[in-house]
Amino acid sequence: MMKKKFTVIISGIVLLVIAIASIFSLVLFCYARLPIDRLGGPAVVVDIPNGAGFLQASNILADTGLVRNRPLFFALARVKDATKKIRAGEYELSPQLSPSELIDKLVRGETMKHRATIIEDWSLRQIAAYLKERRLVDEEAFLKLAYDKEFLKAQGIEADSAEGYLFPDTYFFERSMTPKMIMKSMIDRFEKKIPQEMIDKAEARGLDRHELVTFASLVGKEAANSAEKPLIAAVFHNRMKKKMPLQSDPTTVYDLTGFDGKILRSHYKRESPYNTYLIRGLPPGPISNPGLDSFKAVINPEEADYLYFVARGDGTHVFTDTLDEHNKAVAAVRKLSKDIPKD
Repeated sequence: MMKKKFTVIISGIVLLVIAIASIFSLVLFCYARLPIDRLGGPAVVVDIPNGAGFLQASNILADTGLVRNRPLFFALARVKDATKKIRAGEYELSPQLSPSELIDKLVRGETMKHRATIIEDWSLRQIAAYLKERRLVDEEAFLKLAYDKEFLKAQGIEADSAEGYLFPDTYFFERSMTPKMIMKSMIDRFEKKIPQEMIDKAEARGLDRHELVTFASLVGKEAANSAEKPLIAAVFHNRMKKKMPLQSDPTTVYDLTGFDGKILRSHYKRESPYNTYLIRGLPPGPISNPGLDSFKAVINPEEADYLYFVARGDGTHVFTDTLDEHNKAVAAVRKLSKDIPKD
Protein backbone atom coordinates (compact mmCIF):
# COMPACT_ATOMS: atom_id res chain seq x y z
CA MET A 1 0.00 0.00 0.00
CA MET A 2 2.75 2.43 1.01
CA LYS A 3 4.67 1.53 -2.10
CA LYS A 4 1.66 2.27 -4.25
CA LYS A 5 1.15 5.68 -2.57
CA PHE A 6 4.82 6.50 -3.05
CA THR A 7 4.60 5.63 -6.73
CA VAL A 8 1.54 7.84 -7.11
CA ILE A 9 3.32 10.74 -5.39
CA ILE A 10 6.42 10.37 -7.58
CA SER A 11 4.28 10.15 -10.67
CA GLY A 12 2.43 13.27 -9.60
CA ILE A 13 5.67 15.17 -9.05
CA VAL A 14 6.98 14.08 -12.43
CA LEU A 15 3.77 15.16 -14.11
CA LEU A 16 3.91 18.49 -12.28
CA VAL A 17 7.50 19.06 -13.35
CA ILE A 18 6.59 18.16 -16.92
CA ALA A 19 3.63 20.53 -16.78
CA ILE A 20 5.74 23.35 -15.35
CA ALA A 21 8.46 22.70 -17.93
CA SER A 22 5.89 22.65 -20.71
CA ILE A 23 4.34 25.91 -19.52
CA PHE A 24 7.76 27.53 -19.17
CA SER A 25 8.76 26.30 -22.63
CA LEU A 26 5.56 27.77 -24.05
CA VAL A 27 6.16 31.06 -22.25
CA LEU A 28 9.78 31.15 -23.44
CA PHE A 29 8.67 30.26 -26.97
CA CYS A 30 6.22 33.14 -27.05
CA TYR A 31 8.67 35.53 -25.36
CA ALA A 32 11.38 34.70 -27.88
CA ARG A 33 9.23 35.49 -30.90
CA LEU A 34 7.02 38.39 -29.89
CA PRO A 35 8.28 41.97 -30.46
CA ILE A 36 9.95 43.65 -27.50
CA ASP A 37 7.47 46.50 -27.97
CA ARG A 38 4.43 45.82 -30.11
CA LEU A 39 3.79 49.53 -30.48
CA GLY A 40 7.26 50.03 -31.90
CA GLY A 41 9.16 53.23 -31.35
CA PRO A 42 12.46 54.75 -32.43
CA ALA A 43 15.60 52.63 -32.70
CA VAL A 44 17.93 52.74 -29.72
CA VAL A 45 21.72 53.08 -29.94
CA VAL A 46 23.40 50.77 -27.46
CA ASP A 47 27.13 50.53 -26.75
CA ILE A 48 28.35 47.18 -25.41
CA PRO A 49 31.91 47.86 -24.17
CA ASN A 50 34.86 45.58 -24.85
CA GLY A 51 35.15 42.88 -22.22
CA ALA A 52 31.50 43.11 -21.16
CA GLY A 53 29.97 39.83 -20.04
CA PHE A 54 26.41 38.74 -20.69
CA LEU A 55 25.16 40.10 -17.36
CA GLN A 56 26.62 43.58 -18.03
CA ALA A 57 25.25 43.56 -21.58
CA SER A 58 21.82 42.55 -20.26
CA ASN A 59 21.86 45.40 -17.75
CA ILE A 60 22.74 47.90 -20.49
CA LEU A 61 19.93 46.57 -22.68
CA ALA A 62 17.51 46.67 -19.75
CA ASP A 63 18.42 50.30 -19.04
CA THR A 64 17.36 51.19 -22.59
CA GLY A 65 14.12 49.22 -22.32
CA LEU A 66 15.15 46.46 -24.72
CA VAL A 67 15.18 43.77 -22.05
CA ARG A 68 12.03 43.79 -19.93
CA ASN A 69 12.31 40.36 -18.34
CA ARG A 70 15.88 39.53 -17.39
CA PRO A 71 15.26 35.92 -16.22
CA LEU A 72 13.53 35.03 -19.49
CA PHE A 73 16.17 36.86 -21.53
CA PHE A 74 18.92 34.93 -19.74
CA ALA A 75 17.04 31.64 -20.17
CA LEU A 76 16.59 32.32 -23.88
CA ALA A 77 20.30 33.14 -24.27
CA ARG A 78 21.17 29.87 -22.50
CA VAL A 79 18.90 27.91 -24.85
CA LYS A 80 20.56 29.63 -27.84
CA ASP A 81 24.02 28.99 -26.32
CA ALA A 82 24.70 32.73 -26.59
CA THR A 83 25.70 33.78 -23.08
CA LYS A 84 29.42 33.77 -23.97
CA LYS A 85 29.09 34.85 -27.58
CA ILE A 86 27.82 38.44 -27.28
CA ARG A 87 30.09 40.79 -29.23
CA ALA A 88 31.08 44.25 -28.08
CA GLY A 89 30.27 47.28 -30.18
CA GLU A 90 27.79 50.01 -30.95
CA TYR A 91 24.39 48.72 -32.05
CA GLU A 92 21.29 50.37 -33.46
CA LEU A 93 18.43 48.22 -32.20
CA SER A 94 14.72 48.48 -32.90
CA PRO A 95 12.19 47.72 -30.15
CA GLN A 96 10.21 45.87 -32.82
CA LEU A 97 12.81 43.13 -32.76
CA SER A 98 11.95 39.96 -30.91
CA PRO A 99 14.27 38.96 -28.03
CA SER A 100 15.50 36.07 -30.18
CA GLU A 101 16.36 38.44 -33.06
CA LEU A 102 18.04 40.80 -30.59
CA ILE A 103 20.29 38.03 -29.28
CA ASP A 104 21.11 36.93 -32.85
CA LYS A 105 22.24 40.45 -33.74
CA LEU A 106 24.48 40.63 -30.69
CA VAL A 107 26.00 37.23 -31.46
CA ARG A 108 26.62 38.08 -35.12
CA GLY A 109 28.11 41.42 -34.11
CA GLU A 110 25.90 43.49 -36.42
CA THR A 111 27.35 46.72 -35.11
CA MET A 112 26.94 50.19 -36.55
CA LYS A 113 29.46 51.15 -39.23
CA HIS A 114 30.57 54.78 -39.38
CA ARG A 115 31.65 56.24 -42.70
CA ALA A 116 35.03 57.97 -42.61
CA THR A 117 36.38 59.61 -45.77
CA ILE A 118 40.11 60.33 -45.63
CA ILE A 119 40.91 63.10 -48.11
CA GLU A 120 43.94 62.82 -50.39
CA ASP A 121 47.03 64.63 -49.13
CA TRP A 122 45.84 65.01 -45.56
CA SER A 123 48.68 64.80 -43.08
CA LEU A 124 48.82 62.29 -40.26
CA ARG A 125 47.72 64.96 -37.80
CA GLN A 126 44.79 65.99 -39.98
CA ILE A 127 43.63 62.37 -40.16
CA ALA A 128 43.93 61.95 -36.39
CA ALA A 129 41.93 65.15 -35.78
CA TYR A 130 39.23 64.07 -38.24
CA LEU A 131 38.87 60.60 -36.69
CA LYS A 132 38.67 62.19 -33.25
CA GLU A 133 35.91 64.49 -34.50
CA ARG A 134 34.06 61.40 -35.75
CA ARG A 135 34.50 59.87 -32.27
CA LEU A 136 36.37 56.93 -33.74
CA VAL A 137 39.77 57.26 -32.04
CA ASP A 138 41.56 58.93 -29.19
CA GLU A 139 43.70 61.46 -31.08
CA GLU A 140 46.71 61.18 -28.78
CA ALA A 141 46.66 57.37 -28.84
CA PHE A 142 46.36 57.35 -32.65
CA LEU A 143 49.34 59.69 -33.09
CA LYS A 144 51.41 57.76 -30.56
CA LEU A 145 50.76 54.53 -32.47
CA ALA A 146 51.76 56.22 -35.74
CA TYR A 147 55.28 56.65 -34.33
CA ASP A 148 55.49 53.26 -32.61
CA LYS A 149 58.58 51.53 -34.03
CA GLU A 150 57.40 47.99 -33.26
CA PHE A 151 53.99 48.59 -34.82
CA LEU A 152 55.56 50.14 -37.94
CA LYS A 153 58.00 47.26 -38.27
CA ALA A 154 55.16 44.75 -37.98
CA GLN A 155 53.42 46.54 -40.87
CA GLY A 156 56.56 46.47 -43.01
CA ILE A 157 57.05 50.23 -42.80
CA GLU A 158 60.71 51.22 -42.60
CA ALA A 159 60.15 54.82 -41.57
CA ASP A 160 59.86 57.05 -38.51
CA SER A 161 56.08 57.26 -38.75
CA ALA A 162 53.05 56.02 -40.65
CA GLU A 163 52.87 59.32 -42.55
CA GLY A 164 52.28 58.58 -46.22
CA TYR A 165 51.09 55.01 -45.63
CA LEU A 166 47.53 55.79 -44.51
CA PHE A 167 45.78 55.47 -47.83
CA PRO A 168 43.13 58.12 -48.53
CA ASP A 169 39.82 56.42 -49.18
CA THR A 170 36.35 55.90 -47.73
CA TYR A 171 36.22 53.48 -44.81
CA PHE A 172 33.50 52.10 -42.57
CA PHE A 173 34.68 51.79 -39.00
CA GLU A 174 33.04 50.54 -35.83
CA ARG A 175 33.43 52.60 -32.67
CA SER A 176 34.60 49.49 -30.85
CA MET A 177 37.67 49.31 -33.12
CA THR A 178 41.00 50.22 -31.53
CA PRO A 179 43.40 52.79 -33.04
CA LYS A 180 45.59 49.87 -34.09
CA MET A 181 42.74 48.20 -35.96
CA ILE A 182 41.79 51.43 -37.74
CA MET A 183 45.35 52.36 -38.67
CA LYS A 184 46.12 48.83 -39.85
CA SER A 185 43.09 48.87 -42.14
CA MET A 186 44.44 52.06 -43.78
CA ILE A 187 47.90 50.56 -44.17
CA ASP A 188 46.38 47.37 -45.60
CA ARG A 189 44.51 49.53 -48.15
CA PHE A 190 47.84 51.18 -49.04
CA GLU A 191 49.41 47.74 -49.65
CA LYS A 192 46.49 46.80 -51.89
CA LYS A 193 46.47 50.05 -53.89
CA ILE A 194 50.26 50.38 -54.22
CA PRO A 195 51.33 46.88 -55.32
CA GLN A 196 54.84 45.60 -55.85
CA GLU A 197 54.51 46.28 -59.57
CA MET A 198 54.35 50.04 -58.91
CA ILE A 199 57.26 49.85 -56.51
CA ASP A 200 59.31 48.00 -59.13
CA LYS A 201 58.61 50.78 -61.64
CA ALA A 202 59.72 53.36 -59.08
CA GLU A 203 62.92 51.41 -58.42
CA ALA A 204 63.61 51.51 -62.16
CA ARG A 205 63.67 55.30 -61.73
CA GLY A 206 66.04 55.06 -58.80
CA LEU A 207 63.43 55.38 -56.04
CA ASP A 208 62.85 52.85 -53.25
CA ARG A 209 59.39 52.42 -51.74
CA HIS A 210 59.81 55.07 -49.06
CA GLU A 211 61.20 57.55 -51.58
CA LEU A 212 58.26 56.79 -53.87
CA VAL A 213 55.81 57.60 -51.06
CA THR A 214 57.74 60.76 -50.17
CA PHE A 215 57.88 61.89 -53.80
CA ALA A 216 54.16 61.22 -54.27
CA SER A 217 53.35 63.26 -51.17
CA LEU A 218 55.13 66.29 -52.63
CA VAL A 219 53.29 65.94 -55.93
CA GLY A 220 49.95 65.61 -54.14
CA LYS A 221 50.48 68.68 -51.96
CA GLU A 222 51.57 70.82 -54.92
CA ALA A 223 48.81 69.78 -57.32
CA ALA A 224 45.31 71.11 -56.79
CA ASN A 225 44.45 69.85 -60.27
CA SER A 226 45.01 66.10 -60.66
CA ALA A 227 45.60 66.50 -64.40
CA GLU A 228 48.78 68.50 -63.66
CA LYS A 229 50.36 65.87 -61.43
CA PRO A 230 52.43 64.24 -64.22
CA LEU A 231 53.81 67.69 -65.11
CA ILE A 232 54.69 68.51 -61.50
CA ALA A 233 56.31 65.10 -61.14
CA ALA A 234 58.32 65.82 -64.30
CA VAL A 235 59.61 69.09 -62.82
CA PHE A 236 60.79 67.33 -59.66
CA HIS A 237 62.37 64.49 -61.65
CA ASN A 238 64.20 67.01 -63.85
CA ARG A 239 65.44 68.98 -60.85
CA MET A 240 66.70 65.86 -59.13
CA LYS A 241 68.62 64.85 -62.25
CA LYS A 242 70.28 68.27 -62.29
CA LYS A 243 70.83 68.14 -58.49
CA MET A 244 68.76 71.29 -58.07
CA PRO A 245 66.79 71.89 -54.85
CA LEU A 246 63.18 70.83 -55.36
CA GLN A 247 61.90 74.07 -53.80
CA SER A 248 58.50 72.64 -52.93
CA ASP A 249 56.61 75.18 -50.79
CA PRO A 250 54.62 72.68 -48.66
CA THR A 251 57.86 71.14 -47.36
CA THR A 252 58.85 74.41 -45.72
CA VAL A 253 56.04 74.23 -43.18
CA TYR A 254 55.42 70.48 -42.77
CA ASP A 255 57.05 70.21 -39.34
CA LEU A 256 56.04 73.70 -38.25
CA THR A 257 53.71 73.82 -35.24
CA GLY A 258 50.97 76.42 -35.23
CA PHE A 259 51.07 76.96 -39.01
CA ASP A 260 48.13 79.20 -40.00
CA GLY A 261 47.89 78.03 -43.61
CA LYS A 262 49.75 80.88 -45.35
CA ILE A 263 53.31 80.25 -46.54
CA LEU A 264 55.60 83.27 -46.16
CA ARG A 265 58.95 83.97 -47.79
CA SER A 266 60.54 83.67 -44.37
CA HIS A 267 59.51 80.00 -44.33
CA TYR A 268 61.82 79.37 -47.28
CA LYS A 269 64.80 80.12 -45.03
CA ARG A 270 63.56 78.11 -42.05
CA GLU A 271 65.99 75.43 -40.87
CA SER A 272 64.28 72.07 -41.26
CA PRO A 273 65.30 68.67 -42.70
CA TYR A 274 62.09 68.87 -44.75
CA ASN A 275 62.72 72.31 -46.26
CA THR A 276 63.53 71.55 -49.90
CA TYR A 277 64.66 75.14 -50.43
CA LEU A 278 67.65 74.38 -48.20
CA ILE A 279 68.24 70.66 -48.83
CA ARG A 280 68.84 68.84 -52.09
CA GLY A 281 66.78 65.85 -53.08
CA LEU A 282 63.75 64.50 -51.28
CA PRO A 283 62.98 65.26 -47.63
CA PRO A 284 63.50 62.40 -45.13
CA GLY A 285 59.89 61.28 -45.35
CA PRO A 286 56.40 61.98 -46.70
CA ILE A 287 54.64 65.23 -45.83
CA SER A 288 51.12 63.87 -46.40
CA ASN A 289 49.20 60.76 -47.38
CA PRO A 290 48.98 60.87 -51.18
CA GLY A 291 46.36 59.32 -53.43
CA LEU A 292 46.78 56.87 -56.29
CA ASP A 293 47.09 59.57 -59.00
CA SER A 294 50.15 61.03 -57.26
CA PHE A 295 51.89 57.65 -57.25
CA LYS A 296 51.06 57.11 -60.90
CA ALA A 297 52.45 60.55 -61.76
CA VAL A 298 55.78 59.77 -60.07
CA ILE A 299 56.32 56.53 -61.98
CA ASN A 300 54.84 57.90 -65.23
CA PRO A 301 55.74 61.61 -65.37
CA GLU A 302 55.05 63.80 -68.37
CA GLU A 303 57.87 63.92 -70.91
CA ALA A 304 58.81 67.57 -70.52
CA ASP A 305 61.88 69.69 -69.82
CA TYR A 306 60.18 71.99 -67.31
CA LEU A 307 62.18 73.04 -64.26
CA TYR A 308 59.80 75.57 -62.73
CA PHE A 309 56.14 76.14 -62.03
CA VAL A 310 54.13 78.83 -60.27
CA ALA A 311 50.54 78.66 -59.08
CA ARG A 312 48.06 80.86 -60.92
CA GLY A 313 45.75 80.94 -57.93
CA ASP A 314 42.95 79.04 -59.65
CA GLY A 315 44.28 75.53 -59.00
CA THR A 316 46.49 75.43 -62.09
CA HIS A 317 50.14 76.33 -62.71
CA VAL A 318 52.36 78.00 -65.27
CA PHE A 319 55.23 75.67 -66.24
CA THR A 320 58.50 77.00 -67.65
CA ASP A 321 61.94 75.75 -68.71
CA THR A 322 64.22 78.57 -67.60
CA LEU A 323 64.57 80.86 -64.59
CA ASP A 324 64.00 83.92 -66.78
CA GLU A 325 60.72 82.51 -68.06
CA HIS A 326 59.76 81.56 -64.51
CA ASN A 327 60.40 85.06 -63.18
CA LYS A 328 58.22 86.50 -65.94
CA ALA A 329 55.47 84.03 -65.08
CA VAL A 330 55.69 84.96 -61.40
CA ALA A 331 55.46 88.66 -62.25
CA ALA A 332 52.38 88.03 -64.39
CA VAL A 333 50.70 85.97 -61.68
CA ARG A 334 51.43 88.60 -59.01
CA LYS A 335 49.31 91.06 -60.91
CA LEU A 336 46.35 88.69 -60.76
CA SER A 337 46.69 87.12 -57.35
CA LYS A 338 47.19 88.24 -53.77
CA ASP A 339 48.18 84.75 -52.63
CA ILE A 340 51.86 85.02 -53.56
CA PRO A 341 53.93 84.68 -50.32
CA LYS A 342 55.01 87.97 -48.74
CA ASP A 343 57.71 88.71 -46.19
